Amino acid sequence: MAHSEHADHAEHDHHGPAHGFIQRWVMATNHKDIGTMYLVFAGLMFLIGGAMALVIRAELWTPGLQFVDPQFFNSMTTMHALVMIFGGMMPAWTGLANWMIPMQVGAPDMALPRLNNFSFWILPFAFLMLLATLFVPGGAPAGGWTIYPPLVVQGGANFPMSMFAIHMMGISSILGAINVIVTIMNMRAPGMTLLRMPMFTWTWLITAYLLILVMPVLAGAVTMVITDHYFGTTFFSAAGGGDPVLYQHIFWFFGHPEVYILILPAFGVVSEIIPTFSRKPLFGYESMVYASASIGFLSFIVWAHHMFTVGMPLAGQMFFMLTTMMIAVPTGVKVFNWSTTMWKGSLTFEPPMLFAIAFLFLFTIGGFSGLMLAITPADFQYHDSYFVVAHFHYVLVPGALFAIIAAVYYWLPKWSGHMYNQTLAKWHFWLSAVFVNVLFFPQHFLGLAGMPRRIPDYATQFADWNAVSSIGAFGFGFAQLLFVWLIISCVRGGEKASDHVWEDTHGLEWELSSPAPYHSWTTPPSDAVILRGTTGH
Repeated sequence: MAHSEHADHAEHDHHGPAHGFIQRWVMATNHKDIGTMYLVFAGLMFLIGGAMALVIRAELWTPGLQFVDPQFFNSMTTMHALVMIFGGMMPAWTGLANWMIPMQVGAPDMALPRLNNFSFWILPFAFLMLLATLFVPGGAPAGGWTIYPPLVVQGGANFPMSMFAIHMMGISSILGAINVIVTIMNMRAPGMTLLRMPMFTWTWLITAYLLILVMPVLAGAVTMVITDHYFGTTFFSAAGGGDPVLYQHIFWFFGHPEVYILILPAFGVVSEIIPTFSRKPLFGYESMVYASASIGFLSFIVWAHHMFTVGMPLAGQMFFMLTTMMIAVPTGVKVFNWSTTMWKGSLTFEPPMLFAIAFLFLFTIGGFSGLMLAITPADFQYHDSYFVVAHFHYVLVPGALFAIIAAVYYWLPKWSGHMYNQTLAKWHFWLSAVFVNVLFFPQHFLGLAGMPRRIPDYATQFADWNAVSSIGAFGFGFAQLLFVWLIISCVRGGEKASDHVWEDTHGLEWELSSPAPYHSWTTPPSDAVILRGTTGH
């Protein structure tokens, strides 16, 4: 970091963290504090959502009804998904965006700090309301995370609460996305052109546009369900001339880009980590940018591959089959570029790199099973079976979640100024990598053998692989407690981290001191600093 920035930072010490808990956290406007709150909130939701998953897998350990009744089991599958996606994954990515984007583009803070505070504080109230449905008469929502009518409107007291909670989550996401776009577009340092931006910033820019385009669609679907229930409209009621399949079209028009909202920032993280530990620039930087943008565009024209069995016309089935296969092309470009970046590189296997390589292998498995699901006649067999469960969990757990863990391991020393115990982090990796496959791989076999998803009991021929899957679930779940312990012990102290934490880092965030100063770039970085930070492209 240049001397002038150090001097500048010393001069501005009186603008440091506010004194007092409420001043510092409740009224936070600093991007790092808000990023930390998002990440802590996401971690808490991951633990709650994980506990719900363990209830599901405990029930499915052997045939018969062991621990919970079918209604509560259905509530667990619904709540697990809502909590993990809207409470875990999305806030975790928003937290990483808050922390890293101003540091990566040479900005002092996010563009709209008070809006940033507001978009975070909506979330705890939304999830308190959603989790409170567990304690109302009739229990939590049990209609699946897709909240299909007419099933979802039969939920009693949980229906208005869960619908309002989903609206609040959507508002939070839209506000966060606006903030990201304005920051990247208006707050970049003068020498930081768009094609000099780090891949994490690029993928988040595309993600933010997706959020602004699709979250209102979800809000519209939810509002139509509410008006059907309370105001006598019949959007989705066949008795009044409506169509339940219309809801599916509207929901999946949101739901498919949502998958890419969860995975695009993961592509960005992996594109930062693999070059660092391969000690080579990212292969094909510009093609990675265009591939990310192509994925964002294509995600809007593939939604009905979730609906091949509803009786679509043949032309519709063919269109969605072909567009779904097309999305494999830019994704394949990315996998090729990551592999080529590692080719003949001087590789070392620190914890972030281990998780990034596991992402590369296991996410690709999820991509291949997605291609299998894209083939319409084959999908008639796979649809609503455990094969689909295996597919999307391979995309979201060793995909998105491993990338979140990799990002934390990569940037945590920069945030805290301390190094974590790398040996324990490697233990965490190997336990996670082994158990995640023990958990989800057998579910492919269960699905191909005909086991339906979202059932609390099953025929005895599915017993063996279910038992293996449940063992994997408990192993994977408890391995994450090691991650929690590693983060807490690192934040509390440990070996001092250098400014360039890893040997061959590129990016403006590494030009700042460790721990990162309270205000990132009080004066914009010079062209020379930006050039030094972006030679990794």
